[in-house]
Formats: sequence, C-alpha cells, structure tokens
Amino acid sequence: MNDNINKEDNKFRPEPQLDSDIERELESAFGDMSIFDMLDAEEQTQRRSGELKTRKGTVVAIHNDDVFVDIGGKSQGIVPAKQFEDKLPSPGDEIEVVIEHYKPDEGLVLLSLPGAVKEADWDTLEVGQIVEGVVTGHNKGGLELKINAIRAFMPISQIEMFQVDDLHPYVNQKLKCQVVELDKANRNLVVSRRFVLERELAEARQKLIDELYEGKTVEGIVKTIMPYGAFVDIGGLDGLLHVKDMSHRRIDDPSEVVHPGQHLELVVLKFDRDTQKLSLGLKQIMPDPWKDAESKFQPGAVVTGRISRLENFGAFVELEEGIEGLVPISEITYERRIKHPSDILKTGEVIKVKIMQVDIPRKRISLSIKQVGDDPWLGASVRWPADSVAKGTVTRITDFGAFVQLTPGVEGLVHISELSDNKVRTVSDIVNVGDEIDVKVLSVDEEQRRIALSIKQLATVADYTGSAEQADTNEAKSAKPKKRKKPLKGGL
Repeated sequence: MNDNINKEDNKFRPEPQLDSDIERELESAFGDMSIFDMLDAEEQTQRRSGELKTRKGTVVAIHNDDVFVDIGGKSQGIVPAKQFEDKLPSPGDEIEVVIEHYKPDEGLVLLSLPGAVKEADWDTLEVGQIVEGVVTGHNKGGLELKINAIRAFMPISQIEMFQVDDLHPYVNQKLKCQVVELDKANRNLVVSRRFVLERELAEARQKLIDELYEGKTVEGIVKTIMPYGAFVDIGGLDGLLHVKDMSHRRIDDPSEVVHPGQHLELVVLKFDRDTQKLSLGLKQIMPDPWKDAESKFQPGAVVTGRISRLENFGAFVELEEGIEGLVPISEITYERRIKHPSDILKTGEVIKVKIMQVDIPRKRISLSIKQVGDDPWLGASVRWPADSVAKGTVTRITDFGAFVQLTPGVEGLVHISELSDNKVRTVSDIVNVGDEIDVKVLSVDEEQRRIALSIKQLATVADYTGSAEQADTNEAKSAKPKKRKKPLKGGL
C-alpha cells in the first residue's frame, strides 16, 4: 500500500465509523475499550491459538496496489493487491479476509487473504502470521531460513507431515511457513511449515467433503494395499477401493490391479458424512463387458475360454475379461463320473466350451465341455440293443451295484441283484474296479442316459460268445457259442 495517499485518494480510505446502535452495544459490553482494542484483543487470542477467524467482506474499489473491502458497520479495510495471485477481484465481489492490524490514528484496518504471505519485519511479526522464507542452511536440528532480512529456525519435526531424514534438498528452497515462537527482544524466530501444510490439508479436506456425492468421479493415489482392497487418498480423505470393485473380472489379490503410489480415476460409490467412510469404485468407470455379451455369446456356439477357478459344483471359465461362465460338474465329461473338477481340469487351462444358456440380466452363462464333441450316447440303443452281450470295464462299485463303462462316456449299471444267482454279500465279492467283464444288456434309455446290465443272465443268452465286437455290430445272435475260459467269482 502506498504510504503517501493524497487528498484525492482519501475517498478510498476506510472510515471506521460504526452505526449508533452497534456503538451503544459495544460501549455497554466493553466500556472504554475501542473497536480497535476489542478487535485487537480478539485477534491476539486467535493468533495465540493459531486459528485466525475469517470474515466476509465486499470489494468496494481497487486503487493502485490496494483492494478496499467493506467488512460491515461502515468499516473498510485494505488488502494488498499482490495477495491475489491469480486474478484481482471486481467491485461487488464477496471475499474472505483476516484482520491483521488496526491503525486508529490513520483510520485504517489492514486485512489479508486467509493463508496469504505477509511482509515480515520485527515490528509487524506476530505468532500465527504466515510468512515466506528461503532456506540458507541446515543443522542436525532443522533448517535455517531468512525471512526478508530476519533469521529464523525451523525444527526438523516442523518441515513436513512425515519424518524427514535428509535436509540437504531443502537448501535454497522458498518455503511458506507460520510463525510459532517469537522473541522480539532476543531476535529469536521459530517457524513451522507443517502447520501450514496441515491447515491447507484440513481446508482441502473440508472442501472435498462438502463437494462429495455418490456417483462423482474423483482422482486418487493408492496408499496401502490390504487383502480385501486398497486405501486411496483422494486429496485429504481416504477411501476404500474394495477388491470386488477393482475389475469386472474376478480378482483374488488386489496387487494384480493396483500398486502403492498409483494414480487412479475412481467413482464415489458411497459416502457417509457422519462417519466420513468412503467407498470407491474402479470398474464402475470402465465399459461393462456384459453390455455386448448377448451378441457375442449365442447358445449353441463353441468358444474358447480359460479356466479361472474350480469349485465342488463345477468349473468357472473366463470367456473374455469380465465375463465368466459356469461348467457344471455334470457337463465336464461323458467318460466317467468325477468327484471334483480338479480330477481332470486345471486352473489356467485353455479349453473349448459350448454355450448352453445366456442370462444377461443376472450375468450368467451356462457352459458345457462334454457337448463340444460328439455325444457317445447317441445311437446307444442301436449299438447295445436289449439282450445283446457287451464287454466293459468296472469303473466304480457301490452298495447297490457296479458301474461298467461300455465306451468312453457311456456307463451302465449292474445291480447287486444281477451279479449272481447266489446270494451276494458285497459287490466286491464278485467284481472289483478295473475288471474287464462281459455283461448282458437288459434295457437302454438314451434320453435318461441309463443302461441296465446283468452278469447272472449271461447264461440265458443262447448264442452268448462274450464278444463285445460282435455285440457292437449286432451280430452276437448269429455268433457261435463259446465257453468262458475262467468262471467269474461267486459261482457263475
């Protein structure tokens, strides 16, 4: 501000005249204390606490290097124009200011913008004031600075919001800091940059909270990774990016997608203003792969996929990133019954599957592995007609009978009552897994995929040869009878 304001400029000087009602209230409350004394006492209290209260004012005029602001009650103040770094305000604009000094003899109220850097000298320095200095050196305890021509010290704990080990990079840097200790008599000045950073962070955090809403797109930096997700700093507020919201595909380990320090664009899924709990999503801003799935994956089509995981009930196959289908355990193979998909499949294996059903609203696709090839059950009643003889291998035994594989994918059951004319105590008394045996075909149900077999009724086949090849060509009845070389267990 110019020290020499001529008479022509006097119209821009503040006139600290108060309304009569306000003056009477102040006299009643503060007696002989002037408005400047009262404001000065309040300001000193705020400065000691480090929490300067901002006031709203209206820009009246801009003259030379000063911006004149009406702060109410016919009082005007002056803000140095250079504190408006980006753009000067216009008359009529409402701005926030902090009262710095009061000069009743000149009728001036000196103002500043919140957090603005002020010129510093020993006469104007005050605790809580924001100043700017250049780092001239350092010692093991902290940084040495010069603020104008004043020497100051910044303890190492007050440099950053985190622990600082190397002070050398700060030398010759210009730092914005706050006066925290002041001894004018002994010319000792202690400043803190951490206070400034904390205040700026708190202001940014509050502004961020005020502007947050569900569905808003925000930017953040990954801070830490946990087994269930990652915590992301979106500018003073941490939010949780859960592993299920990282990608449209299934993710087991969050580090597959994100890493500490990574910059991300996210969407706010949920925000609780009371608890300030924030849920973030990454996959929600990505294209939904299911949008075009109906046109890409038609029932009946055979496609290639990668086995992503195996469960007791089946195998999940990733058809493309974000789209998985399920192969039920019953659709894995015709060849034999399996207890778990891992008996014949491996995670990561690339396979061909047939699309059975597509449910876009529920994001489900049913798949089959066994139906990719020919169905061995087709024509089973022709290949193994009733009363014919077939050769097979016992694949498993149960309390009620033995399952016999006639060809890969086709099994028949020899019920315990069809094992022998004699009483059978246990199935294993007659046959064991791996035995190659001859059986008589009792009935075939292609639709239900069931074949009833018998061992004890082989004797009723008049032209029984035991030749599976002749049975398969439907010539068993015309074949010459042959005697079994080795009788079966159980007296057959």
